Amino acid sequence: MRKPARSPRHPRLLRTAQQPSATDIAGASPGPAKIADHAAIGNLRTMALVSIAGVIDFMCWPDFDSPSVFAALLDPEAGQFSVTPEIEDARVVQSYMPDSNVLVTRWLGETSSAEIFDLMTVDDSDDNDRGFLLRQVRATRGTVRVAILCRPRFDYARARTTARHGRQEIVFRGRKQESLALRGLAAGKDVAFKISGGAALAQLTLKAGETLNLTLGDHGFERLSEDRLCEVLARTNAYWQHWAEQSTYKGRWRDRVTRSALALKLMTSRRHGSIVAAATFGLPESRGGLRNWDYRATWIRDASFTVYSLNRLGYREEGMAFARWVSDRAQEDRAGALDVMYSVDGGTVPEERNLDNFAGYADSRPVRIGNAAAQQLQLDIYGALLDAIYLNNKYGEAISHADWEGVRRVIGYVCRNWKKPDAGIWELRGLAKEHLHSRLMCWVALDRAIRLAVKRSLAAPLTDWLTARGEISADIWKNFWHEKAGHFGRSKGSAALDGAMLMMPLVRFVGATDPQWLATLDAIGEKLGDDVLIMRYREDDGLNGDRGGREGAFGACAFWYVECLARAGRIAQARAHFEKLLAYANHVGLYSEEFSPKAEFLGNFPQALTHLAMISAAFFLDRQIERPHGQQWPA
Repeated sequence: MRKPARSPRHPRLLRTAQQPSATDIAGASPGPAKIADHAAIGNLRTMALVSIAGVIDFMCWPDFDSPSVFAALLDPEAGQFSVTPEIEDARVVQSYMPDSNVLVTRWLGETSSAEIFDLMTVDDSDDNDRGFLLRQVRATRGTVRVAILCRPRFDYARARTTARHGRQEIVFRGRKQESLALRGLAAGKDVAFKISGGAALAQLTLKAGETLNLTLGDHGFERLSEDRLCEVLARTNAYWQHWAEQSTYKGRWRDRVTRSALALKLMTSRRHGSIVAAATFGLPESRGGLRNWDYRATWIRDASFTVYSLNRLGYREEGMAFARWVSDRAQEDRAGALDVMYSVDGGTVPEERNLDNFAGYADSRPVRIGNAAAQQLQLDIYGALLDAIYLNNKYGEAISHADWEGVRRVIGYVCRNWKKPDAGIWELRGLAKEHLHSRLMCWVALDRAIRLAVKRSLAAPLTDWLTARGEISADIWKNFWHEKAGHFGRSKGSAALDGAMLMMPLVRFVGATDPQWLATLDAIGEKLGDDVLIMRYREDDGLNGDRGGREGAFGACAFWYVECLARAGRIAQARAHFEKLLAYANHVGLYSEEFSPKAEFLGNFPQALTHLAMISAAFFLDRQIERPHGQQWPA
């Protein structure tokens, strides 16, 4: 990475006058942490989870979809990196630096205190830079003894990991070419690590004002002095704050929206332009159940929704980068078909496999890597993609001729296939059905392509597209409205409800105050809702057997419901629901995929879909509060 300029030993971090809001964490335990007891750090290439006990217990290296090196969150023997200030009866507080993805964890005792700054370096001069992990420990009061344990386990803990003393570092190696180097500097001296069982251990004492720097990265990464490492911390903090400043959102929930935007940014690949659905694999949708999927891939749907949310906040570069990435995918199939998901670099998602060596989070097994849903037919992805392309053209750069030709092929595929049964947005692994949400999003694909062609005066078979759009609309009203039930149904001829139906007014298919839609909205609240929590569905999905369990309420659906209430003019109810959902975030403002009945986190974390739905709800609710009778459907 680029060599930073010299700086004072302890540089004043930007904006330290503005103290970050934080929730106190009482009784932080060194044992297995809950999903919610984590914050996330990253470098736009991979991410790590840091627990409130100062333990990095999840990290894949060097990329989002690389094998894990730390995964104690899923199995205690799968690797961890713990740094523990030994302060009696400490009060532990964890927060991010303001408008930043630099994490601070503080231990506060009666006579001593310490803090740890955790980050991954981000070098905007080199998209291929892998950087390194920095954990900087500062004694802020009294004398503090610090215990260190670094125990990586390569290849999903399947490879035997060895540790040896190198030149002023500990070198960890796996059975292939994997290698990581750990270095420690304290008061100008190298940390004296001991090696035991493939792990590096150390204990040392810091006095008030002294700093310990721990770095972990590829063997051979640049060695930096303590002064230079302090500058790296300040520069990384400035990078995130500069990015956050570009937001145009000035509403009531700016801090929370910015935190969600920063979480989404962490899930983008600067090198490729793709966006992962979540940082993790194997975290259960029901404790002890079977729904333990791998979300470290780029879903066309989720990534497109992410671009939509970031565009709303004024972040344009992410949309343009994703548009370039997805245009390459569209060029790969001359028939216009796209895969449901791709690996981060645009390749094929690995075959789904079970990690039999993992005990699983809360004994939830099997722990899966890869994803068999990549082979499914999910027709809704085309609507999400075209919506993102349309918005990128509206707010970003004009579409190229080659990319428009790719869009035409995609729309041709939609026109030929919109009537087909598919697995739907929730990727059901049973009999394919004609799903309302899939049909709806095929309508969106045609609608946005027509709008784009007209606005940009682009060559297109508009008569054919207009005809297909009209046919899809007529089909939805004829075959998915259930007269006896008095609301729309999730699949053709069914009266069952689906949280994905909440997208109907959000994509401007139906008026937000249309009586038939309001009847559907009320039915969803009554039959899928538990106060502010909304289930995706209540039907058996083929995984509800002895060990399948019942999944939790879906975070994105809860925020979609809030936005639907706001669009319907039910402002007071929408705002009350929204404030409750904000309270269900964890101590650093992050969300997972789902909630238990106690609003505890379930599923992979942090989850892009939940955060982007939160941004959309905040954005529209703000606007409705300011001008409740204003235009609801901007062109």
